[in-house]
Amino acid sequence: MQPESSAANGGDAIASALAAHGVRFVFTLCGGHISPILTASKARGLRVIDVRHEATAVFAADAVSRLTGVPGVAIVTAGPGVTNTITAVKNAELAQSPLILLGGAAPTALQGRGALQDIDQRPLMAPHVKLFTKVRRVRDLGPAVEKAFAVARAGVPGPVFIECPVDVLYDEASVRKWYAEATGKGTAVTDRLLRFYLNRHVEKLFAGSAITAPLAVRAMQPPVASDASVRAAAAALSKAGRPLLVVGSQAVVRAADAPRIAAAIARLGIPVYLSGMARGLLGRDHALHMRHQRRRALREADCVVLAGVPCDFRLDYGRHVRRSATLVAANRSTRQARMNRRPDVAAIGDAGLFLELLAGRLAHPGGRWSSWIEELRTRDLQGEAAIDEQAGQEREWVNPVAFLRMLDMQAAENAVLVGDGGDFVATASYIVHPRGPLSWLDPGVFGTLGVGAGFALGAALCRPKEEIWIIYGDGACGYSLIEFDTFARHGIPVIAVVGNDGRWNQIAREQVKMLHDDVATVLGRSAYHLAAAGLGAEGILVRKTAEVPAALARARELARAAKAVLVNVWLDQTDFREGSISM
Repeated sequence: MQPESSAANGGDAIASALAAHGVRFVFTLCGGHISPILTASKARGLRVIDVRHEATAVFAADAVSRLTGVPGVAIVTAGPGVTNTITAVKNAELAQSPLILLGGAAPTALQGRGALQDIDQRPLMAPHVKLFTKVRRVRDLGPAVEKAFAVARAGVPGPVFIECPVDVLYDEASVRKWYAEATGKGTAVTDRLLRFYLNRHVEKLFAGSAITAPLAVRAMQPPVASDASVRAAAAALSKAGRPLLVVGSQAVVRAADAPRIAAAIARLGIPVYLSGMARGLLGRDHALHMRHQRRRALREADCVVLAGVPCDFRLDYGRHVRRSATLVAANRSTRQARMNRRPDVAAIGDAGLFLELLAGRLAHPGGRWSSWIEELRTRDLQGEAAIDEQAGQEREWVNPVAFLRMLDMQAAENAVLVGDGGDFVATASYIVHPRGPLSWLDPGVFGTLGVGAGFALGAALCRPKEEIWIIYGDGACGYSLIEFDTFARHGIPVIAVVGNDGRWNQIAREQVKMLHDDVATVLGRSAYHLAAAGLGAEGILVRKTAEVPAALARARELARAAKAVLVNVWLDQTDFREGSISM
């Protein structure tokens, strides 16, 4: 179905609302149900980035949300277009990313009657989003977008879905023609009644659509923890001899305030472990930032502050914190603050703002915790020395520890690092040091594979002057390798490195040990570099550790020349992460 005129339509209303909210990019895979949104977005100066899988569009929107604080936007067609996004939407929900997903739908009057790609999308999507809105009139499109942005950012951030039936997106003349063709020219009473009903239906669809009220773009204020909880946390820390701070992604959801949050942590003077999007918050080598033996430190601490971190499997459901320690939980979610372990102090509000308020309340510690910090720092240096020792071991193929050490040395100081994989990426999280705030992206608690291309795409658009790296496991690479076509078409100079060990190593290591069978964990040493080249990017093969420095230097040179590049690295095996399986 094609519209017959270029008259204003529902797509214009959506594009106008997106532009009013500061949206600069929309991510999509085209479909007839959503074409008016895409053409109107382009006409209003929004950059329309078309990808090869709908999940990539949502992952890219997720990255924009994380790096800018402005909800990213993905637009997908009806039916399979929507269902293809569910994993990415769930990942965003669990990662607390405030994004907007616009989904097409069958015409309002034909839903449930066998129309093209017509399914009931609400029960599929509603459990995974903060709000599911089904628009039924053209005049409601702008307000629906306005509400979506407010809901996505309020409280615990998360995704919002807006269902946009095709007949509220195209212009009225085209919609009337479609319905006229659907009813024919019969003279029977039933035919005339059907035409009357559909004419009335179209009138209701477009009633009031010519009246455009200005959009009220709402300034969102973060939820603030109570003054009593801040005082209680400060009192607990003032008595502590071995305090510890663990900071997670939720603490930096206000992306623009990341430098202030980093300064607050420095003023607190407490040793800190950073996770998720908080990695890199203090730069590469801050004296308070610890990277190794977190579990041991948590068991020894007498006061633990969790800032935006729940007691889930990553903290052994709260058991990593000893029972005698004072536990302070700062979180936007009451449920997460109390998950599995009831805190002594629950500071319900924005975790980053809580750290700022706490730093303002707590008297400067001076050297009170210097011996504790020095003890943790000594362990960290020992951990780094152990990594150096493993990096020095000769292997038949590339030593993965040595490779990641070299990547860490070569990547630019403005590098943004995207992790997409299991064993290889988890190893990288110990070895590769994020350069600064908001310079590390990984899927988060859901452990989703396939985020790499979408996250890199969003990061490259938000940070066009920075060096964008994807650290891929060879299993994860298979999910989004096709997006090198997207990088090539849109001029996105991403550097991807694939840790190619020919298997799903994180699973294989424990499966073989426990069950004595490698079934379904074996991959080939595939020529991922040739696949990338065939999609319009550049490809480099590395088989020996000695080849790594030149290959990484060449990859960076290609990226500076605006080329996407994939470095296919044949890895050897190590026992670096022995016994790392989580439940």
